[in-house]
Amino acid sequence: MMRRLTVISLNELCQLERIESHHIIEIVENGIVKPIANANSKDWEFDTSSVHWIKKAVRLHQDLEIDWLAVALLIDLIQQRDSLQREKEFFQQQLRRFTEH
Repeated sequence: MMRRLTVISLNELCQLERIESHHIIEIVENGIVKPIANANSKDWEFDTSSVHWIKKAVRLHQDLEIDWLAVALLIDLIQQRDSLQREKEFFQQQLRRFTEH
């Protein structure tokens, strides 16, 4: 079964989440997320994972009053932590399978 990718345009994202387009452009320019097609910014579309990170980046930028480069670093660290957490949980499951028998 093929999963359907849910996408949202730059304009829809700005309207739904009340995010200024220049913030999203800064987020993309700093490598926090990538649009699905790297066309002109007015034609950008984002998947749901990117929308999650865009919203998180905007909150970090506003709440901590830090620049976009610092936000990009924080997002990268959060993503690394999340990945390590998933790996840890996977290995714990594997270990439980061997120790239960």
